[in-house]
Amino acid sequence: MTRIRAARIAVTAVVPAELALVVCLAAGVRLPGWVPAATEALLVGVLLEAGVLHGLYAAERARGAGRRAACRAAVRAVVPVQVRRLVLHELRATAALGRWVVRRRHGVRPGDLAAPYTGPQTAMMYGMLFVSVIETVGLAVLIPWPAVHRVVLVLDVYGILLVLALHAACVTRPHVVRPDGSLRIRYGALFDLVVPADAVASARVDRRYPEGRLVTLSEDGVLDLVVGSQTTVTLELNRPLAFTRPLGATGEARTVRFHADDPRTLVTALRRRPAVP
Repeated sequence: MTRIRAARIAVTAVVPAELALVVCLAAGVRLPGWVPAATEALLVGVLLEAGVLHGLYAAERARGAGRRAACRAAVRAVVPVQVRRLVLHELRATAALGRWVVRRRHGVRPGDLAAPYTGPQTAMMYGMLFVSVIETVGLAVLIPWPAVHRVVLVLDVYGILLVLALHAACVTRPHVVRPDGSLRIRYGALFDLVVPADAVASARVDRRYPEGRLVTLSEDGVLDLVVGSQTTVTLELNRPLAFTRPLGATGEARTVRFHADDPRTLVTALRRRPAVP
C-alpha cells in the first residue's frame, strides 16, 4: 500500500512537470543547470510508477484476468481518477475537432432526435477565441525575450486549441432522444447521463437562470446542468439516477434541469415516447 500511495503521489506530480518540460523543449528554451537534476527526479518517479504498475499487472494476470482487464486495474490503482478523467476529456475533445470538420455527430443513430445546446455559449466561445488570438499577437510584439516568447506562444496556441476542442465536443455531442423514449443528456466530453424511458416521470419546458458551476446538485436531489447560465428543460424522475461529475465524483439526482436550444421539440419527443408497461 505504501508503494501504491507513493506512485499515486509521483504520477500526480510528474504529469504537470513533464508537460512543462515538453513545452519548454518544444519552444527551444535553454534550460538552467538545475534542470538535469529535476529531470532525474522525474525519471525516478516514472520508474517508480512503472515498477508498481508492472507488479499490479502481474498480480491481476495471476488471478486470471485478461491483459486488457489487468492493465486497466493496474492503471486505476495508481493513477488518480482526476488525472485519468482530465486526460480522457482532452483526448475526446481533440477527437471532436475532427468530427466537427467533417460534420459528424457522436452517438446519434438513425431515428434519434439530436437536440443541440450550444446556443447560449457560442458567442462567448468565439469571443474567448478572439481575445486569445489578440493576446497572442500582442504578447508576440511586446515580449522582447525570444525564449519567453516561444513558451508563451506554445501555451497560447494550446489554450486556443483547447477552447476550440471544448466547443467542438459540445457541437458534436448533442442531447439525444432515442425512439424508445430514453434520453441522453450531455455536455461535450465532460458530462454524460443516460436516462432510461421508464425513469422519466414528466418533462416540461421550464426556463431558469441558476447560479453556480456547470454541474450543481442541490440537497433535495435537483441536478442543474447549466449552459450559458440557463436551463430550459426540467425532467422529473420517478427514481433517483446516479451520475458522474466531470472529475469523477458521483451523486444521485431525482430532478434534472438542463438546456436545449429547442426545448419544445425535445419535450414533445419525450412525451410521445412509447408507453412503458
